[in-house]
Amino acid sequence: MTYEVADVVPAGRMRDTEQPVLPLPCGLELRPWRRADAPKFVEAGQDPDIQYWNRPGLLTVEEAERRIERWAKRWRSEVAAIFAIAEPGGGEVVGAAGVGDILLAHGHGEILYWLLPAGRGKGVASEAAVRLTRWAIDDLGLHRVRLTHSTANGASCRVAEKAGFTYEGTMRSALLHADGWHDEHLHARVQGDPWPQ
Repeated sequence: MTYEVADVVPAGRMRDTEQPVLPLPCGLELRPWRRADAPKFVEAGQDPDIQYWNRPGLLTVEEAERRIERWAKRWRSEVAAIFAIAEPGGGEVVGAAGVGDILLAHGHGEILYWLLPAGRGKGVASEAAVRLTRWAIDDLGLHRVRLTHSTANGASCRVAEKAGFTYEGTMRSALLHADGWHDEHLHARVQGDPWPQ
């Protein structure tokens, strides 16, 4: 006998709405990327820390504009929600954060982020991770959101802990960096987990 399992989140939940703007407690906001933000994305690709941990690539402004257009298509395809972390009202971009690898039918996705130097050391990544996870679980309806990072990236481990993600284990040789394969920590939150204070 075959049992039908209903989709956790019905198709159309993202594509039938505009990507939201989400305020952060620190005064910044998460908003959709714009073509005018492309120079900041180019700058991110030249930052050694962002390049090492996230591999955005060395892009021209035109290539960055095309990447931003692809992110908008990924929203409409309901597979990713990529946001700029920026000053309110269209202000300067200090980073990126999003939910990638979204599978609405299965109810899960993965938090991702990077920060330019202007956004570092202020708790912005943790705030963005909490806000995006709340949006993904409470508004979008996902059941599980994971956050993974190289075991060598202590800053990302602290982000996961501050954002209330439970450490679930180490995935061996899970991500290829320029210096070889890295083990990755796996953290996750599921519906019903308490939110951090």
